[in-house]
Order: sequence, then C-alpha cells, then structure tokens
Amino acid sequence: MDNFLMSNYRPLDISFARGEGAWLWDQSGERYLDALCGIGVTGLGHAHPAITQAICEQAGQLIHTSNIYNINKQQQLAEKLALISGMSRTFFCNSGAEANEAAIKLARLHGHQKDISEPRIIVTEGSFHGRTMATLTATGNRKVQAGFEPLVQGFIRVPYNDLEAIKTVAEEHNDISAILVEPIQGEGGIQIPDADYLTEIGQLCKQNNWLFMLDEVQTGMGRTGNWFAFQQQDLLPDVVTLAKGLGNGVPIGACLASGPAADLFQPGHHGSTFGGNPLVCNTALAVINTIEQDKLLPRISQLNDILLQGLQQKIGTMDAVISIRGQGLMLAIELDRPCTELVSHALKLGLLINVTTENVIRLLPPFILNDEQAEDIINIINDLVRSFLEES
Repeated sequence: MDNFLMSNYRPLDISFARGEGAWLWDQSGERYLDALCGIGVTGLGHAHPAITQAICEQAGQLIHTSNIYNINKQQQLAEKLALISGMSRTFFCNSGAEANEAAIKLARLHGHQKDISEPRIIVTEGSFHGRTMATLTATGNRKVQAGFEPLVQGFIRVPYNDLEAIKTVAEEHNDISAILVEPIQGEGGIQIPDADYLTEIGQLCKQNNWLFMLDEVQTGMGRTGNWFAFQQQDLLPDVVTLAKGLGNGVPIGACLASGPAADLFQPGHHGSTFGGNPLVCNTALAVINTIEQDKLLPRISQLNDILLQGLQQKIGTMDAVISIRGQGLMLAIELDRPCTELVSHALKLGLLINVTTENVIRLLPPFILNDEQAEDIINIINDLVRSFLEES
C-alpha cells in the first residue's frame, strides 16, 4: 500500500477499529488489553459514556469560536482546575509541548522583570518536555535534539535528582529565572526522585526568586494517585503544565500559574487558535467530574498496590530484573538489557505496553481497570519477561 504519510513514525503493523473500557479491538476482531493508554492519555479508557456524551452534546451545540470572545466552558474548566490544583489562572492550548512552550515564555518574562537581559532556565538530564524547538532543547535527551541544531539558547542542564548540582548553578550564575522539572520522569524511565527533591527545589526557587515550574504532562490528572504529583507534598509551584490525561484523547493542554506568575501574560503575549475551545473544555470538564464522581483517585492507589505487589512476587527476584517501581498507575520494570522487542512480543499476547530508555517496560494502564484485568497484566508480563530472558 502506498504511504502518503511522512516517515517520522515507525508504527507497528496493527490498526485498531474500536475500543471499550480497557480493551481495544483490531481490524480483524482480535482483542487487546490496553496497559499504555496512548502513552498516558485515556485514563478513563475507551468510549467512556460520560466522555462520549460530553463530546456529542457540545459538538451538537458549538465546537469553536475564538479566544477573541469569551468562552464560558473555558472559564468553567479554568475554575475547576484552580479548585483541584490550588493554582490561580490557566492558559489553554492543544498539547503538552505547547503548554511547556507557554511555561518557557513565562520564565523569560519573569527574567526580564528581574532585569536579566538573557534569562536562563535550569532543566534536567533524562527529561522529556516536547518536540517543538524550545521544548526539545529543554529535553535532556540528545537523540531528540540530534539533527535540529541550532538549538534554542537559554537552558542550563543538571543531573536529575541532584540538589547539589542546582545549588552549584545558583552560586555560579546570576541569570537564572526558573527551573523546569518533571515530578517523575516518564519518558526517562519512570525515574522517581528522593522524597525531599521537589520541596528543596521549591525552597531554592523562593530563595533565588526563580519560578518553580513542574511539567505534569504525564504525571498530572490523577496518574500518580493524586490530581497532581506535587500534591503528595506540602508545596505549591509557580507554574504547572498539563495535557495527556486532561482530555482523555481530545487534544487539550494547559499551563497553570499561581502567585505573581499568574499575571505575567498580558494581551498579545501568547495565544492559540484552537486552545480551550468549547468542545475540548466540555470534554475535560467531563473527565474531571467522572474521576471525582467515580472516586477513581483512591482506586488508582489500590491498583498500584495490586500491580506492584503482583509483579514483585512473579518476577521481582529474577537476577535480570533491576527494579520494579512506580507511583499510581505509572509503573516501570527495569531489566539489565535492552528489551524494545518486548513491545511486539506483548502485542502477540494481547497486551499493549511500551519500552522506554531501551530497557524499561513502561505501564500506564487506565484508571478504570478492574482487578481481573490487573491480574491479566501481571500474568502476561510474567510470561513475557520469563520467555524473553530465557531466549536472550
């Protein structure tokens, strides 16, 4: 078959026809358990009735106007996000990369307010913030950046989970305006920092008048068992970015701000043609309301216990398994060898997974997973890993 698409993706030889809950069916009718959720997007699963209803009702009334006019659904969603996050104001866009672009622009505005002519942002090794020019520069992965030089100026990179490195930067540079960091590195292999890491960064930001900016594109909207990963500690960032789980598959991103950062953007500073239109905002409101009404946040923590304990019991003692870790429904099985072929092997067993950093099996299952489906994931991963290690 002729391919009229650019070659920037390398898709597996499968196409899905429909989904329901945690299940997907391919064109031939084969069923697959979705433990990836479109990389952390469909937390409520596929074809959730509340989401379908919200999309259909809004599409039948009004899909798009423009941010030239007031958009009531946008106001309602911003108010709801402020309520569950403690943040003050929101800018809406279409993706996580755009949300991080907005954060980077806020950091530069903040720097110029401090009379820094060329403000810089501290970012971390192993991070992933997007593929636009500024966000791929912020990303701590050389493979993402290769071939796209010259990169954007204005970033200083430090090792992840290394407070001393940040303190050294603070001592050596007087042109820092912000830190941008993931509470847990997702693409970087589900890397969970020390318990005091974010709190200490927040204190350093206050001491130095830097913006404390958290990329919660993957960790946000319940993925770690709280609405936001930062809520597991007593802190409030200046900027938080969201996308993936916010629309359960409908493209929406958001950049939330609190304190003085919430007033940095003025008319003309930034915008997005489709950002926050009535369709996506009504869908995101349905996502939040469903998570609340169905009490899914405590259920996410229950599922974390089931999956981590089950995986640990089945394969945790194997020499080749370096670590089984995770928070909420953001889980990793790290092996001592590259294992990217496990993605296609799992597909043959009816399970959708992902491998990141070449040797970390990443699981991002939906919040609506039942106990039986959780056991299915454990058993398939057990078979998958044991077969792979025996043959490799």
